[in-house]
Amino acid sequence: MRQVVISPAEEGGFWASVPSLPGCYSQGETWEETLANIQEAIELFIEDMIENGESVPEDHLDRVIVVVAA
Repeated sequence: MRQVVISPAEEGGFWASVPSLPGCYSQGETWEETLANIQEAIELFIEDMIENGESVPEDHLDRVIVVVAA
């Protein structure tokens, strides 16, 4: 798992993004669904980068950052 930022979505559920992989994001209705969806998105995003001959950026931060709207 890479560093993941999760925040509440305006329409409900959660929104997740990966700072080290710009453009890699997902969402889910529950926290668990969001984590599962972003893990799948990360795998597919990296797979696509490799297939296109792009280098995959390193990310040594295994944590989830939660952003809570005020």
